[in-house]
Amino acid sequence: MHKEREKALLEDCKAGDRTAMETLVRQYERPVYNAAYRMLGNPDDAADVTQTTFTNVLEHLDQFNPKFRFFSWIYRIAVNESINQLKRRKSCEPLVDTQPAAGPGIDEIVASGQVGKEVQAVLMKLQEDHRAVIVLRYFTECSYLQIAEILRIPEKTVKSRLFSARQQMKSKLKKLGILEG
Repeated sequence: MHKEREKALLEDCKAGDRTAMETLVRQYERPVYNAAYRMLGNPDDAADVTQTTFTNVLEHLDQFNPKFRFFSWIYRIAVNESINQLKRRKSCEPLVDTQPAAGPGIDEIVASGQVGKEVQAVLMKLQEDHRAVIVLRYFTECSYLQIAEILRIPEKTVKSRLFSARQQMKSKLKKLGILEG
């Protein structure tokens, strides 16, 4: 969305314009849901996080600092809500493994966005901070700088976490026989 249009939309939302609020939700609902789903691995939990994210956004819109990108702010809220949801879970449902297949490397698998149950299960086994960088980089296609803004960490930390997360995923996928090794 163009920065000036987004700024006007946010001002209209602050003024209580319901149409502007609906436009804002329509603009970001799908990307927020997708990020939450990749963090949580459960469509119902992702829908709950999406709803909570937008409730928080609308309640705290006056706290948004326009010197930052709005999408970074909303993704930060979504990632935090996803992490909170993970902490509230008492147990994880096991995912059913299917026949492993040889194929592309971890970067190609993750970057394709066509993640099978096995890869999603491996993603769910990563630490939340590693999962967050994988989700933001490959599923929401954020740059390193954008991820750094969203997570409020240095860009070199983003690169380091992403490297570690990819190595962990690669190792786990090899153990499952999904990657040749």
